[in-house]
Amino acid sequence: MDSEFDRFKIEISLPEVAASLGYALDKRLTSHNSVVMRRDDGDKIVIARHAGTNHWVYFSVRDDRDNGTVIDFLQHRTGGSLGDVRKTLREWSGTSRTAPRILPTAISEIKPVSHDRSKVLAAWEKAVECQSSGYLSSRGITQEVLAQPHLAGMVRVDSRHNVLFPHYDQDGLCGYEMKNKGFTGFAPGGKKGLWFNRPEEKAHLVITESAIDAISYSVLHGSNDNLCLSTGGELNPDQPALIRSAIDKMPATARIVIAVDNDLGGDKIAAELMTLVPESRQAVRIKPGEKDWNDMLKKKLKSPSHEKEVITAAAGKALEHMPSDQRQKIMAAVSQRLDNGEHQGRLLAVVQPKTERSKEPTRNKEQDRIIAR
Repeated sequence: MDSEFDRFKIEISLPEVAASLGYALDKRLTSHNSVVMRRDDGDKIVIARHAGTNHWVYFSVRDDRDNGTVIDFLQHRTGGSLGDVRKTLREWSGTSRTAPRILPTAISEIKPVSHDRSKVLAAWEKAVECQSSGYLSSRGITQEVLAQPHLAGMVRVDSRHNVLFPHYDQDGLCGYEMKNKGFTGFAPGGKKGLWFNRPEEKAHLVITESAIDAISYSVLHGSNDNLCLSTGGELNPDQPALIRSAIDKMPATARIVIAVDNDLGGDKIAAELMTLVPESRQAVRIKPGEKDWNDMLKKKLKSPSHEKEVITAAAGKALEHMPSDQRQKIMAAVSQRLDNGEHQGRLLAVVQPKTERSKEPTRNKEQDRIIAR
């Protein structure tokens, strides 16, 4: 083992070296156990401290082969030999280097992470923000829902189109729920913490068994001002402390809503959660009418009353250009046909009478019908 190189890997701040080569700190994504930095050429790197060796380590989100210690970092970017790298790092570690610190002091004091947590961080950073998902749409979670501010940064999708929901503990990102059609999993090497949304106000605390159920609960109740948590299933030994901490940080007026599944497993989790709520807090269990809140959401979206609401809204938007009296007549026809069940899940076309169309010869065929799903 080269003792000098080993000392470089520990003592020389890799974030500082990266900053000297044009990388800028991404404050939004940086946490107390990882540093995220970007460069103008599009490269994005994640830097951490390895708990076992205390080495600074990094990986590039763009290139799976680009990872390692400060030595690998410099070789990948300068193309120099080990001798060249040694010379450069001696300047960084020696008293001759007088350049001022580029990054905040706290960056060099991040908490070390295990090898498995490093792998979780790497996989998470390679995933992209989920703006829409066919799988989530099939579960009633639409593009409009995902665009809501309280879900910003809390749903991503990987290269296999798995939807990821991040879990955090006291040390930062520790894993993520994985969902896809016919597949439910958790981050390889990760452990469960808590998934949560980011509401501006925290009226109440809602605890569910999955992130999809938490989002479904918000959609069903028409409220984005509750702090919603997901345990990712049964509680592990570390989660009770995280839940107690979340409860303690809620306003005194907030209710603790236990919204786990409506089954025997949910009963067990609910009993555990009740023991975590202080006597001074108001706690209530709300059971979904189906097995879970997502089943409730899917059932609502398939109901005739919801279909009528969606189609009527689409029809009204399509008719905004028309005079009020014509619009009212057509909307009445739409409502009557929907009440009669004539749409039957297919496209519905409502055509104005020929006498009315003749008054406006310049209008095209597309303007003569409403097509609503």
